[in-house]
Amino acid sequence: MSDSNDLIAFIASMSGEGNLRVEENLGDGYVKLRVSEAERRQAKHDIQSVEDIVIEMLRNARDAGADRVYIATSKEEGVRTLLFLDNGSGVPMGMRERIFDARVTSKLETMKMDKWGVHGRGMALFSIKQNAQSAEVLTSGPGLGSVFRVIVDCSSLKERVDQSTWPQAEKNDEGVFVCTRGPHNIVRTACEFALEELRGCDVFLGTPTEIASTLYNQARRELDASSLLFMDDESGLPVISRLGFAADASDFIQIASTLGIEISERTAHRILAGSIAPLRSVSARLLRERTRPSERLMRQVDLERDRRGLKISKDDIASFSRAVEKDFNDLASRYYINLLGEPKVRVLKDKITVTFDLGKEE
Repeated sequence: MSDSNDLIAFIASMSGEGNLRVEENLGDGYVKLRVSEAERRQAKHDIQSVEDIVIEMLRNARDAGADRVYIATSKEEGVRTLLFLDNGSGVPMGMRERIFDARVTSKLETMKMDKWGVHGRGMALFSIKQNAQSAEVLTSGPGLGSVFRVIVDCSSLKERVDQSTWPQAEKNDEGVFVCTRGPHNIVRTACEFALEELRGCDVFLGTPTEIASTLYNQARRELDASSLLFMDDESGLPVISRLGFAADASDFIQIASTLGIEISERTAHRILAGSIAPLRSVSARLLRERTRPSERLMRQVDLERDRRGLKISKDDIASFSRAVEKDFNDLASRYYINLLGEPKVRVLKDKITVTFDLGKEE
């Protein structure tokens, strides 16, 4: 037995019913806490909406050490599918089903209180499983992060009708950014979490295609291309980096499928060609952090840029207008059209536009 498991067993034996209440040591740092039937029944009521599932999964990823979480969401015929990909500590193969049991947790010593309450009791995933059509770990591994898929029948578990409106971010009296206005939908849930964990955990939210593009582009920037030459497949990479292993559209489709993302060959080609832009994090979009300060500074001191503009005197513009009006009359006589007023000449930085307002002859 490892030192950590010895410690868990010792604490459990000394704590009795009043404190830790460890029922079973499951290994790999996981334990099962004692739970009454009343607590099991209450757990079902902890999840009241699809948005509740989203916040619990985000908290779960954060507590697993993730500093990046990707949410791919879609809805078809009243069924909401949610994919959660993270770069946290991962789930051992032997625990992929048991983590959905009541009171199973790896956070025996790190139970956390945040604005949404206590987390780490081992009830969040159990509650989600009780309320969802299905909840499962698609792929994971120690130190490689995880991919969870949750499918919800929205006729049984409600969600906000408006799932497209973004909230606004404003500073409160303490100078902290908070979400204001807008429905409490999935977008706002992700934004509220991202602001609460600002600089600690980035959240990316979009369609499966948008998330696939984001994962691919980030992975290609971060992976060492030379190291990929000695890898047989992508399974040894963190789950959020695996799409970067794809050499062509066929590879891309196959790897995306293992992550729960189903895309067409055409979409795969478009992502590989850079036609589908990656997402910004929800906090960056919410706070409108479009560029880094260094990039803004570079633009401000770009001495090579030609800022000279084209300038033409009013007299020359008037003379030019009369000249084009004369030439236009030949065209007008052949096509039975009239010029309504003088041609409008507009001089811009690097072009001249001439506008003719027309009227047809009766």
